[in-house]
Amino acid sequence: MMGFDGYGVNPWMWVTGGLMMVLFVGGLILLVVWTIRAVGGPRPSNSGTALEVLRTRLAAGEITQDEYEKTRRVLQG
Repeated sequence: MMGFDGYGVNPWMWVTGGLMMVLFVGGLILLVVWTIRAVGGPRPSNSGTALEVLRTRLAAGEITQDEYEKTRRVLQG
């Protein structure tokens, strides 16, 4: 038989084809994941200090003036 399966195809061609298929599908999955992460929009920034966040919450009406003062005193020590 000389290494052929009767259809004129070497068995190593099946192994190589299978590996190529795994690499192709894996590449597609990675491309989809990368695209979803890239299109997901900007990430929230954690660059603000605690006092800035507190001021923003007060301005947005999420907390009262009393809550602001109490929390500010705790944050400032």
